Amino acid sequence: MVREPQLSRLGEFLKKHRAEVGLDDSGLTSGGRARRVPGLRREEVAQLAAISTDYYTRLEQGRVQASEPVLAELAKVLQLNDDQRIYLFELAGKGAAARPTPEERQHVQLQLRRMLDDLNTTPAFVVGRRTDILAWNHTAAALFCDFGQIPEPERNFVWQMFTDTPIRRGHARWEESGQTTVAQLRMEAARYPDDPRLAELVRELSQRDPHFRQWWSAHDVLTRTGGHTTLLHADFGEIEVDWATLLCADDPEQQLVIWTTEPGTPAHDAFRQLSVG
Repeated sequence: MVREPQLSRLGEFLKKHRAEVGLDDSGLTSGGRARRVPGLRREEVAQLAAISTDYYTRLEQGRVQASEPVLAELAKVLQLNDDQRIYLFELAGKGAAARPTPEERQHVQLQLRRMLDDLNTTPAFVVGRRTDILAWNHTAAALFCDFGQIPEPERNFVWQMFTDTPIRRGHARWEESGQTTVAQLRMEAARYPDDPRLAELVRELSQRDPHFRQWWSAHDVLTRTGGHTTLLHADFGEIEVDWATLLCADDPEQQLVIWTTEPGTPAHDAFRQLSVG
């Protein structure tokens, strides 16, 4: 059974993406009528998805649940990408999204702990549910900060990105990184709609940071995979890095995040110095 707040979020998500689909992109014609609002009308989405306008209206209002075939059609009509489609299904409580409320505390997998210790010149840490930082290696601490000195309730990557911390200050393109982080957290919130700690994290950051509040309201979603960014370090200045996420097969709720640089570059030399510092 999908809870009402989750249905409300699904309705908001549908409404947002309906406004982003142009009439020309949908294959429909305006018939010469002027349009006062951007995107598709509700009746146009319903027509394209082969459902009634009343049913689609109730979906946007969070009053009814949608079947998987209807969700699949809506994903096509609204031209959702893979991450957005996954998020839509998870909001509706379908498939792998229908998971129980997670336990309060996680412990890093032994294999991941060993791998961290072996990655001597590669900064890496393990992220768990809600982006809690479960473990890290020496080079990651040298690159960002001493995670062990952070109180455990605040040892959370999203929290660190949206409060006055070395991690936030260490991102040269902070707004870009911040938006990505929020979109990833949105995906996690869909998987665990009943997680009270995650809900509290969102509530506190929404009150503390206007950027977080704005980006959370945008309903953008991303799967945590990888990318490129620029970090700032007190000793080495700007460091161009690539980051990637590796999923733990034994516990998919734990992910190893690694930071790498191109060999032969000043950034690569900086990482080697950080590893022995």
